Amino acid sequence: MSTDPSPSTPPTAGESRLAFNEDWVATILGLVLLGLVLLGAIPAGLVP
Repeated sequence: MSTDPSPSTPPTAGESRLAFNEDWVATILGLVLLGLVLLGAIPAGLVP
């Protein structure tokens, strides 16, 4: 009598496939800063 250890879910089922690298983080941060400048939230004296 042998028991087959076949799990019902794959071993990677709980892991997320969503990942951001530093390029995307820098792009999103730059767009947020650009938006703040365009909205006037950051004064013109701070923008070089």
